[in-house]
Amino acid sequence: MDEERNPIQSPTNLTIKTHEDMSDQDLQFSPPRASSPRHSTVVTLLPPPSPESPWTLSPLQTPSPSILYTCIASLHRHEGNIYSISVSKGIVFTGSDSKRIRAWRQPDCMERGCIKSSSGEIRAILAHGNMLFTAHRDCKIRVWSFTAPDTTFRTKKISTMPRRSSFLSFPRTNSQQHKDCVSCMAYYHAEGLLYTGSYDRTVKAWRVLDKKCVDSFVAHESNINGVVVNQDDGCVFTCSSDGSVKIWRRVYRENSHTLTMTLKFQQSPVNALALSSSFSNCFLYSGSSDGTINFWEKEKMSGRFNHGGFLQGHRFAVFCLVAIETLIFSGSEDTTIRVWRREEGSCFHECLAVLDGHRGPVRCLAACLEMTKVVMGYLVYSASLDQSFKVWRVKVMPEEKTCLDYSDRNDSKTKMEYEMSPVLSPSWVDRKIRSNYFQSN
Repeated sequence: MDEERNPIQSPTNLTIKTHEDMSDQDLQFSPPRASSPRHSTVVTLLPPPSPESPWTLSPLQTPSPSILYTCIASLHRHEGNIYSISVSKGIVFTGSDSKRIRAWRQPDCMERGCIKSSSGEIRAILAHGNMLFTAHRDCKIRVWSFTAPDTTFRTKKISTMPRRSSFLSFPRTNSQQHKDCVSCMAYYHAEGLLYTGSYDRTVKAWRVLDKKCVDSFVAHESNINGVVVNQDDGCVFTCSSDGSVKIWRRVYRENSHTLTMTLKFQQSPVNALALSSSFSNCFLYSGSSDGTINFWEKEKMSGRFNHGGFLQGHRFAVFCLVAIETLIFSGSEDTTIRVWRREEGSCFHECLAVLDGHRGPVRCLAACLEMTKVVMGYLVYSASLDQSFKVWRVKVMPEEKTCLDYSDRNDSKTKMEYEMSPVLSPSWVDRKIRSNYFQSN
């Protein structure tokens, strides 16, 4: 039996006002009242940048701005850093240094409750349907089911992987349990397989139906930082601190996996992966410690991934990536979140906006579509090492079809990148520069 007890905690009573409900008096912030550091939550709603509208225009300042965005909530919880975010069924889950997995309601992020486990430092969270997978300090994966009606948030622990009873039946040469921190997870819907990547350099495939580890293989020479699955064909993509991205394919009618391709266009560690797949194309993105985002396009005939280029804009390491349709969201050590858009039918990307609000490195991101009648809407959730959790509402205008030759496109891209240089926290930049100086000397 696992040690979890009383997994549901009563949600904290919080009040969040929309911009329309806020008066001038509400915009005068006062210090929060003293409370217990362990359970205290401070929620502030950022004031609009101008009296006319809470929305911030795209920094491109064109007559027809490409994007509008606003930070609709900022939460500060004294439970350490948030390492992972996942969204499903209208619930946002966050994992942190503590033993609690917090559940928040979309889109206002009112707290619905929390799940308390026996092991903390929850580095990875993955929600799919009404299932939640969490990875803990003890290198085990816990599986939960949850329901989120309008009144009460309920959850139940289904199992812990690996199961204690299965140790004797598994070969000693291929242990089920990871030997180090589980840093990332991905779920293949069609086969019900959960993939976990770890700092022990291995990837494990778990069959969720019977909670068994069906394969385990050494994937990289260093820490594994990211894993994603192509839901169309089941290909598994992994990235590592060894600077490489690898593609794995499951052997037909077997549980073993074979390496099909290694992608390496940078020497620096690769921290994050994102996959943008549709009927017409498939793009793979990787974020590196040198601040670049490399991308590859899949050939329709051969299935090979060809390097298409890289996106530049972040000054320091890229820690997290999310891809939805033609949009890519990137979180960086430079404290900013960049919004990129890929042009339909080509490899051309443009940076639409820089979301600046955190005062520390952006550690993790999650994003989902938000239905809107006029423009495409998104909800973006970000957590930083400044121990803040922010919610952004992003609206993207329809892409304008323009005919530009290659030289004009390069000129506009250069001008855009000059105008879009990120705004950094001065104290963080100072610490980063001093750290690099001491390391080089």
